[in-house]
Amino acid sequence: MFLIQEILVSDELAEVNFCCDLKECKGACCWEGDFGAPLEKAEMDQISKLYDDIKHLLPEKNLTQIEKEGLFSYYDEPQLWGTSLMKDASCVFMLKDEKGIAQCSFEKAQAAGLSTFKKPISCHLYPIRVSKNEKGGFEALNFDNWDICHMARKKGDELELPLTGFLKDALIRAYGEAFYEELIAAIDHQSSL
Repeated sequence: MFLIQEILVSDELAEVNFCCDLKECKGACCWEGDFGAPLEKAEMDQISKLYDDIKHLLPEKNLTQIEKEGLFSYYDEPQLWGTSLMKDASCVFMLKDEKGIAQCSFEKAQAAGLSTFKKPISCHLYPIRVSKNEKGGFEALNFDNWDICHMARKKGDELELPLTGFLKDALIRAYGEAFYEELIAAIDHQSSL
């Protein structure tokens, strides 16, 4: 672990190559798992305001589930708020294209000019997971080494694309340009040792 602007960063962020391969995984991170995409309070407010403008993009079954469960759910085990899930564990905001590849309704709305909200930052940062302890002022960035992403790691190795390069825009969105530059400098320094 190393420290960048008071945020603990796992060594794996410096070691792993990664590039999503949607043809292979079909966006499985949008429908696999036990809880929805972790959400910040500000994101919950944004989604609540945005919902009426994007709900026409969602299938009827998703709208029915949202009416039943709400836009968000509280998940006890990780103790966080996240997007609600469908009965099959997919995110209520997930769509699938004609090839069966998951699409985010938020990204689709942004592309259509309906919103400036890209998607939850936890989705944009994935496979980096953020751990926070607000009482202790603790925040850490960890690599979520999940088997559904094995093809993304393989593609990242083939392209020699570091995880931090693949997630550059997401890291800058979440933490700013100065943080990203310090992170890359620390990684470069660590690899030169």
